[in-house]
Amino acid sequence: MTAQKENTVPMRIIAHIRTDFPEKFGVPRQSGVVETLRGKIVFEPEFRNADALRGIDGFSHLWLLWQFSENPQKSWSPTVRPPKLGGNRRMGVFATRSPFRPNPLGLSCVRLEKVDLHTPNGPILVVTGADMTDNTPIFDIKPYVPYADAHPKACGGFAVPPAEVHLQVDFPQALLEKLPEEKRETLINVLAQDPRPGYRQEDVRVYGFPFAGFEIRFTVYGKTLTVCAVEKMANSGL
Repeated sequence: MTAQKENTVPMRIIAHIRTDFPEKFGVPRQSGVVETLRGKIVFEPEFRNADALRGIDGFSHLWLLWQFSENPQKSWSPTVRPPKLGGNRRMGVFATRSPFRPNPLGLSCVRLEKVDLHTPNGPILVVTGADMTDNTPIFDIKPYVPYADAHPKACGGFAVPPAEVHLQVDFPQALLEKLPEEKRETLINVLAQDPRPGYRQEDVRVYGFPFAGFEIRFTVYGKTLTVCAVEKMANSGL
Protein backbone atom coordinates (compact mmCIF):
# COMPACT_ATOMS: atom_id res chain seq x y z
CA MET A 1 0.00 0.00 0.00
CA THR A 2 1.42 3.40 -0.97
CA ALA A 3 1.79 6.30 1.47
CA GLN A 4 -0.83 8.24 -0.49
CA LYS A 5 -3.42 5.49 -0.06
CA GLU A 6 -2.63 5.17 3.63
CA ASN A 7 -3.41 8.87 4.10
CA THR A 8 -6.70 8.76 2.20
CA VAL A 9 -10.04 8.43 3.99
CA PRO A 10 -13.05 7.67 1.76
CA MET A 11 -16.04 9.99 2.25
CA ARG A 12 -19.61 9.41 1.08
CA ILE A 13 -22.15 12.14 0.43
CA ILE A 14 -25.27 11.20 2.40
CA ALA A 15 -27.44 14.22 1.53
CA HIS A 16 -27.66 17.69 0.03
CA ILE A 17 -29.20 20.76 1.62
CA ARG A 18 -31.62 23.01 -0.29
CA THR A 19 -31.40 26.69 0.64
CA ASP A 20 -32.31 30.11 -0.76
CA PHE A 21 -28.71 30.91 -1.75
CA PRO A 22 -27.61 29.62 -5.19
CA GLU A 23 -24.30 31.50 -4.78
CA LYS A 24 -21.84 32.16 -1.95
CA PHE A 25 -22.37 35.93 -1.81
CA GLY A 26 -24.89 36.77 0.90
CA VAL A 27 -24.62 33.49 2.80
CA PRO A 28 -24.14 34.18 6.54
CA ARG A 29 -20.56 33.62 7.61
CA GLN A 30 -21.51 31.39 10.53
CA SER A 31 -24.36 29.02 11.25
CA GLY A 32 -27.07 30.28 13.59
CA VAL A 33 -26.33 33.96 12.91
CA VAL A 34 -29.59 34.28 10.96
CA GLU A 35 -31.84 31.92 12.88
CA THR A 36 -34.81 32.18 10.48
CA LEU A 37 -32.94 30.88 7.41
CA ARG A 38 -34.63 27.62 6.43
CA GLY A 39 -33.08 24.68 4.67
CA LYS A 40 -34.21 21.19 3.70
CA ILE A 41 -31.84 18.24 3.98
CA VAL A 42 -32.63 15.76 1.21
CA PHE A 43 -30.90 12.39 1.51
CA GLU A 44 -29.28 10.46 -1.31
CA PRO A 45 -31.36 7.41 -2.40
CA GLU A 46 -29.10 4.97 -0.55
CA PHE A 47 -29.72 6.77 2.75
CA ARG A 48 -33.47 7.40 2.46
CA ASN A 49 -34.24 5.11 5.36
CA ALA A 50 -36.46 6.35 8.17
CA ASP A 51 -34.69 4.01 10.60
CA ALA A 52 -31.52 6.09 10.22
CA LEU A 53 -33.41 9.04 11.79
CA ARG A 54 -35.02 7.13 14.65
CA GLY A 55 -34.76 9.31 17.79
CA ILE A 56 -33.48 12.42 16.01
CA ASP A 57 -36.67 14.36 16.79
CA GLY A 58 -35.64 14.39 20.44
CA PHE A 59 -32.83 16.84 19.69
CA SER A 60 -33.36 20.55 19.08
CA HIS A 61 -30.08 21.10 17.20
CA LEU A 62 -27.82 19.14 14.87
CA TRP A 63 -24.21 19.27 13.71
CA LEU A 64 -23.74 19.11 9.94
CA LEU A 65 -20.42 18.09 8.40
CA TRP A 66 -20.33 19.31 4.81
CA GLN A 67 -18.17 20.19 1.82
CA PHE A 68 -17.07 23.65 0.67
CA SER A 69 -18.20 22.65 -2.80
CA GLU A 70 -18.25 26.20 -4.21
CA ASN A 71 -14.51 26.76 -3.71
CA PRO A 72 -12.09 25.69 -6.44
CA GLN A 73 -9.60 23.05 -5.35
CA LYS A 74 -6.10 24.41 -4.87
CA SER A 75 -3.05 23.74 -2.74
CA TRP A 76 -3.47 24.76 0.88
CA SER A 77 -1.60 27.52 2.69
CA PRO A 78 -0.65 27.51 6.40
CA THR A 79 -2.00 31.06 6.72
CA VAL A 80 -5.12 32.77 5.34
CA ARG A 81 -6.53 36.31 5.34
CA PRO A 82 -9.89 36.35 7.16
CA PRO A 83 -12.22 38.83 5.39
CA LYS A 84 -13.54 40.16 8.69
CA LEU A 85 -10.01 41.29 9.57
CA GLY A 86 -9.96 43.38 6.41
CA GLY A 87 -8.06 40.83 4.36
CA ASN A 88 -4.76 42.39 5.45
CA ARG A 89 -3.84 40.23 8.44
CA ARG A 90 -2.72 36.64 8.08
CA MET A 91 -3.83 34.05 10.62
CA GLY A 92 -3.14 30.34 10.86
CA VAL A 93 -5.60 28.34 8.78
CA PHE A 94 -6.45 26.15 11.78
CA ALA A 95 -7.23 29.29 13.82
CA THR A 96 -9.93 30.26 11.30
CA ARG A 97 -13.02 28.87 9.62
CA SER A 98 -11.75 29.75 6.17
CA PRO A 99 -13.06 27.50 3.37
CA PHE A 100 -9.54 27.22 1.93
CA ARG A 101 -8.22 24.30 3.96
CA PRO A 102 -6.25 21.08 3.44
CA ASN A 103 -9.65 19.33 3.43
CA PRO A 104 -12.63 21.46 2.26
CA LEU A 105 -14.86 20.55 5.21
CA GLY A 106 -17.40 22.79 6.92
CA LEU A 107 -19.09 22.32 10.30
CA SER A 108 -22.42 23.94 11.14
CA CYS A 109 -24.84 23.81 14.03
CA VAL A 110 -28.48 24.13 12.93
CA ARG A 111 -31.86 23.96 14.65
CA LEU A 112 -34.02 20.98 13.75
CA GLU A 113 -37.50 22.32 12.99
CA LYS A 114 -39.22 19.29 11.50
CA VAL A 115 -38.72 15.66 10.52
CA ASP A 116 -40.86 14.77 7.50
CA LEU A 117 -40.68 11.03 6.93
CA HIS A 118 -43.13 10.86 4.04
CA THR A 119 -42.13 12.87 0.97
CA PRO A 120 -41.50 11.92 -2.68
CA ASN A 121 -37.79 12.15 -1.86
CA GLY A 122 -37.95 10.05 1.28
CA PRO A 123 -37.30 11.43 4.80
CA ILE A 124 -36.42 15.13 4.87
CA LEU A 125 -35.05 17.26 7.73
CA VAL A 126 -36.19 20.89 7.87
CA VAL A 127 -33.58 23.02 9.64
CA THR A 128 -32.93 26.70 10.35
CA GLY A 129 -29.76 28.71 10.78
CA ALA A 130 -27.77 27.02 8.01
CA ASP A 131 -24.85 28.88 6.40
CA MET A 132 -24.64 26.92 3.14
CA THR A 133 -25.37 27.45 -0.52
CA ASP A 134 -28.10 25.51 -2.26
CA ASN A 135 -27.25 21.87 -2.99
CA THR A 136 -24.23 21.73 -0.66
CA PRO A 137 -23.11 18.11 -0.12
CA ILE A 138 -23.43 16.79 3.44
CA PHE A 139 -21.15 14.03 4.72
CA ASP A 140 -22.60 13.45 8.16
CA ILE A 141 -25.24 14.53 10.68
CA LYS A 142 -24.79 14.31 14.44
CA PRO A 143 -26.97 15.48 17.33
CA TYR A 144 -25.97 18.57 19.30
CA VAL A 145 -25.62 17.56 22.96
CA PRO A 146 -25.89 20.62 25.26
CA TYR A 147 -24.06 19.19 28.28
CA ALA A 148 -20.99 18.39 26.18
CA ASP A 149 -21.15 20.86 23.27
CA ALA A 150 -22.12 24.14 24.99
CA HIS A 151 -19.32 26.22 26.54
CA PRO A 152 -20.79 29.63 27.54
CA LYS A 153 -17.48 30.92 28.94
CA ALA A 154 -15.39 29.98 25.91
CA CYS A 155 -13.01 32.58 24.48
CA GLY A 156 -13.77 33.69 20.90
CA GLY A 157 -10.29 34.88 19.91
CA PHE A 158 -10.30 37.48 17.13
CA ALA A 159 -13.83 36.53 15.94
CA VAL A 160 -16.10 39.57 16.28
CA PRO A 161 -19.58 38.89 17.73
CA PRO A 162 -22.33 39.54 15.12
CA ALA A 163 -24.06 42.11 17.35
CA GLU A 164 -21.07 44.41 16.90
CA VAL A 165 -21.26 44.55 13.10
CA HIS A 166 -25.00 44.98 12.46
CA LEU A 167 -26.11 47.48 9.83
CA GLN A 168 -29.33 49.47 9.82
CA VAL A 169 -31.37 48.18 6.87
CA ASP A 170 -33.44 50.65 4.85
CA PHE A 171 -35.80 48.48 2.79
CA PRO A 172 -38.43 50.50 0.87
CA GLN A 173 -41.86 48.99 1.42
CA ALA A 174 -42.62 48.77 -2.31
CA LEU A 175 -39.51 46.64 -2.82
CA LEU A 176 -40.07 44.55 0.30
CA GLU A 177 -43.55 43.61 -0.87
CA LYS A 178 -42.11 41.99 -4.01
CA LEU A 179 -40.84 39.17 -1.79
CA PRO A 180 -43.00 36.37 -0.37
CA GLU A 181 -44.03 37.43 3.11
CA GLU A 182 -42.28 34.49 4.78
CA LYS A 183 -38.93 35.53 3.23
CA ARG A 184 -38.92 39.21 4.23
CA GLU A 185 -37.71 39.09 7.82
CA THR A 186 -35.04 36.55 6.95
CA LEU A 187 -33.63 38.69 4.14
CA ILE A 188 -33.56 41.77 6.37
CA ASN A 189 -31.59 39.78 8.95
CA VAL A 190 -29.17 38.58 6.25
CA LEU A 191 -28.59 42.15 5.06
CA ALA A 192 -28.09 43.42 8.61
CA GLN A 193 -25.08 41.08 8.91
CA ASP A 194 -23.34 43.07 6.14
CA PRO A 195 -22.88 40.49 3.36
CA ARG A 196 -20.13 42.50 1.66
CA PRO A 197 -16.61 41.00 1.58
CA GLY A 198 -14.77 42.32 4.61
CA TYR A 199 -11.73 43.28 2.53
CA ARG A 200 -13.68 45.13 -0.16
CA GLN A 201 -16.22 47.66 1.09
CA GLU A 202 -16.94 50.69 -1.07
CA ASP A 203 -19.68 53.19 -0.24
CA VAL A 204 -20.25 54.08 -3.91
CA ARG A 205 -20.67 50.51 -5.14
CA VAL A 206 -23.94 48.68 -5.81
CA TYR A 207 -23.77 45.10 -4.50
CA GLY A 208 -26.09 42.25 -5.36
CA PHE A 209 -26.81 38.59 -4.78
CA PRO A 210 -29.58 36.07 -5.57
CA PHE A 211 -31.91 35.06 -2.76
CA ALA A 212 -35.02 32.84 -2.92
CA GLY A 213 -35.42 33.40 -6.66
CA PHE A 214 -34.88 37.17 -6.54
CA GLU A 215 -31.90 39.37 -7.33
CA ILE A 216 -31.29 41.72 -4.41
CA ARG A 217 -29.28 44.90 -4.99
CA PHE A 218 -28.13 47.33 -2.31
CA THR A 219 -25.70 50.05 -1.34
CA VAL A 220 -24.05 50.79 1.98
CA TYR A 221 -23.17 54.21 3.34
CA GLY A 222 -21.69 54.29 6.81
CA LYS A 223 -23.78 51.98 8.99
CA THR A 224 -26.88 52.05 6.77
CA LEU A 225 -27.64 49.50 4.06
CA THR A 226 -30.23 50.61 1.50
CA VAL A 227 -31.97 48.13 -0.79
CA CYS A 228 -32.30 49.67 -4.26
CA ALA A 229 -33.71 46.80 -6.34
CA VAL A 230 -35.57 43.51 -5.98
CA GLU A 231 -36.01 41.66 -9.26
CA LYS A 232 -37.58 38.28 -9.94
CA MET A 233 -35.07 35.92 -11.53
CA ALA A 234 -35.95 33.73 -14.51
CA ASN A 235 -35.95 29.98 -13.85
CA SER A 236 -35.57 30.39 -10.09
CA GLY A 237 -35.04 27.01 -8.46
CA LEU A 238 -37.07 27.28 -5.24
